[in-house]
Amino acid sequence: MAEEAAAPAAPEAAPAAEGEEAAGPAGDVDCSFVIMPENFKHSTTLGVGSSGAEIKQALAKDLPLPVDAMSLKNKGETVSDEQTLAELGYKGGDKAELELVVEYRQQAPAKANVVPGQMPESIDVELDGGIMGQSRVVTVTIDTSAAKKLSFLGGYRNKKTGVEYLHACCQTDKKPTEYRTDAKFTRETQTYVVKTRSLQTQREASTQMARPDLLMDDSRDVEVDSGAYMTSEEFQQLRIRMTIVIQRYTRGWKARCRAMELRRQAYERMLFLEEEEEKARVQAEIRRRREIERRMRPRTTEDFEILYNELEAWRLQETAKIHEADLPPEVKQATLKQLLHKETKLLQTIDRLKISANHENRDVRIARTLADMSAPKRWEIADGSLVEVHTPFTTRAKELMQLYNGLRLPLLTTDERLDVLLHVKWTVKEFDCNLTRELVELIDREADLLNRGRDPKSMEGLRRRTANLFLHFIETPEFNPEAGRYTIATEQLADAPTQTMAAA
Repeated sequence: MAEEAAAPAAPEAAPAAEGEEAAGPAGDVDCSFVIMPENFKHSTTLGVGSSGAEIKQALAKDLPLPVDAMSLKNKGETVSDEQTLAELGYKGGDKAELELVVEYRQQAPAKANVVPGQMPESIDVELDGGIMGQSRVVTVTIDTSAAKKLSFLGGYRNKKTGVEYLHACCQTDKKPTEYRTDAKFTRETQTYVVKTRSLQTQREASTQMARPDLLMDDSRDVEVDSGAYMTSEEFQQLRIRMTIVIQRYTRGWKARCRAMELRRQAYERMLFLEEEEEKARVQAEIRRRREIERRMRPRTTEDFEILYNELEAWRLQETAKIHEADLPPEVKQATLKQLLHKETKLLQTIDRLKISANHENRDVRIARTLADMSAPKRWEIADGSLVEVHTPFTTRAKELMQLYNGLRLPLLTTDERLDVLLHVKWTVKEFDCNLTRELVELIDREADLLNRGRDPKSMEGLRRRTANLFLHFIETPEFNPEAGRYTIATEQLADAPTQTMAAA
């Protein structure tokens, strides 16, 4: 149990004999098993002559685990089925800590019958467990309704099995027609109509060769050297070298891109794992705080059931410790008496919390009911939208709710309190019955005490009684028509009102 004031997990003072662990009977060993991979503990008492197989059988009775999935370890070493606790070095009255490893095996689902040559209806896909580390098999249904049916261009069918075998042209997509743009000898080129046109350019140019009877200016002529002659083999080798250089840089660029992508994926996965760990931590903290709050401030029946169950478990545990301890009869009786006294104190604390919770739950329930009574009606119009409409009944319920909240307001001045009481008196005097007459009498009594200067603390009971009677007035359908929706069986009033709502 959590360490709270209302929970019995931490008693104020325990007897001196409670902290001492009594030695077990001769020939028995108190065994504590750490179950992996769940990492929770289970304790039991076994004889020193119990073998590994007998220990597994005893654990299978206490825990819903199969025997063939268990394996025992003692200080990191595997314990065989023939080894006993005595052979492991334990004696009667010792405490043994063993490790129980459970290997879960998941049976693969049966594969559906698949007809050769047809698309299967479903396939089994194994999903990676991710951070949990456990994979699982999921059956995926295949929708073949959109599959294109191949046109039949020849083949044969097996009469025994009904399987159709088509030719290769039916099972292969047709290659699209390719048109070469660099073709020179084509029908289009040979039959194309060619036309010749003469154009006058903006700048004329010509070439004049030297001759004996012509004077030419060669001052701006430039000699161009073609360089060394390169054979086809040399040019091919140069192309190969340049291609290797281009491939080297290209592969390096692709490798850098691949490395950057892997780094990005690793970084995103690290962020994802951190976010998941943070979410798990936050959820665990929220659950822990909720459990503490349920024990510190219980509100529902389930909360009090938890407190009673934990108190009973604590009482049984402490009683077992006292009976197992070798104590004199007088000391044992005194210890049991002290335990009973602690249990009584804790039960009284739980009862006080229950009373407080009932008061708070009642206030919340009343406030929710009054707010629902005064809520406007919602009507759906032709275009589908909702319109909120206040009716005379909801307006009446809202006024009564405001008066009730005014009666419950603390720390009001004398003038403000008298004003609230006067409005309540005018409201209830519209009807004449035993309830309204008693309510008017209580209001007049409190107004007289306020005028005399009485302390408001001495009038708490009177004010509580006035508020309860006015709440009963609000919950009566004759005075508040909206209360009829919350009345299961209308009780007949001893003195019926002389006026009706219509007359009011």
